[in-house]
Amino acid sequence: GEAIIVNPNDQDAVIEAIEAALAMPEKEQVERNRTMQKRLMRYDIEHWVGDFLTRLGDARAVQVARSEQIITPAIRDQLTDDYASGKSRLLLLDYDGTLVPFAAKPGMAVPTRATRDVLEELSRAASNEVVVISGRDRHTLEAWFGAMDIGIIAEHGVWIKERGGEWEMPEALSDEWKGEIYPILELYTDRTPGAFIEEKDYSLVWHYRRTEPTLGAQRAKDLKDDLLHLTSNLDVSVMEGSRIIEIKNTVINKGRAALNWISKNTWDFTLAIGDDRTDEDLFAVMPQQAYSIKVGLTPSKARFNLTAQRDVIPLLWRCIACDRGAPGRKKGREKGIIESVAPG
Repeated sequence: GEAIIVNPNDQDAVIEAIEAALAMPEKEQVERNRTMQKRLMRYDIEHWVGDFLTRLGDARAVQVARSEQIITPAIRDQLTDDYASGKSRLLLLDYDGTLVPFAAKPGMAVPTRATRDVLEELSRAASNEVVVISGRDRHTLEAWFGAMDIGIIAEHGVWIKERGGEWEMPEALSDEWKGEIYPILELYTDRTPGAFIEEKDYSLVWHYRRTEPTLGAQRAKDLKDDLLHLTSNLDVSVMEGSRIIEIKNTVINKGRAALNWISKNTWDFTLAIGDDRTDEDLFAVMPQQAYSIKVGLTPSKARFNLTAQRDVIPLLWRCIACDRGAPGRKKGREKGIIESVAPG
């Protein structure tokens, strides 16, 4: 490890980092500083400027290539008009990186008040079927959203729960493969300070968000290569997400799970929003006329792109504003919807 990396907007993470730094043995401090000094000698200002300009050019090229798909005010207005005219509407919303920003630890990315409010308001519209989709385990999602009148997909599709229903597994799965994979993840965790393993019912996730960036990226590449070789004869897939490597059963993905809702009705309006590679399976099964939206400016199967996660909630509030005072609206707590809509 090198410097202790923190998100300055995450108060708990900053406190933990300060505590860790103060309690760090002198020997480890020396080793960390020596590593950083060597890195700075190799990666001097000339190299940094070169990399920066190259990446700036790459980013601009992507922006130009994708500009026609970025949600403009005109596209946003068309989306809300189509939402307002829809009599049966399906909204498929990814959680991490979409409804809430990423956090240093998965447990820190709890639903904010804004997230809860927008889901409650969307679910109150009689025309809406709202589904939250996540790679998280069902117990966590049940604690967060179980009382809401919405559908939930957990572990990328291992578990599904319809409104007012119980948790179900669409397909029978085995987790016997975990015994072969877990020791490999432990080995890489031991070699990568800041990395950790998350175990779910039918998947394993290796997180490297809190590692030194260069080391974490290299370890992730090496781990993925090892896992692809190891799992060639197993019925599992290896996926990359946002600073994670996830191993799960091959038949499981968000798109397959979402078909449980997509196929049960002829929807007038369908909206799907997600942010990473696991959401590409969802975008792939969307009807041609659906509004599929990728958060971020990376290539995607989605029709449109939103620039950043912070744009998601305001877009949903614009949809909610269309339902204010609509007949058949379910009873619930009123709030200043119009005031909640971001300007522009």
